[in-house]
Amino acid sequence: MSAMEHVEALKTKHSDLDKLIAEEESRPHPDDIRITELKRQKLKIKDEINHLAPH
Repeated sequence: MSAMEHVEALKTKHSDLDKLIAEEESRPHPDDIRITELKRQKLKIKDEINHLAPH
């Protein structure tokens, strides 16, 4: 897998996490711990994308 393919895969995961966060937040009783963990994962992926992507 090339670096650009890896970045694209990370962007897909980042987008998927956005959807999961939105779904959890729209629930009648959202799980704050789960939301925090999903946001933490999303930030980690964003940092990795920024590290790998050409500037």
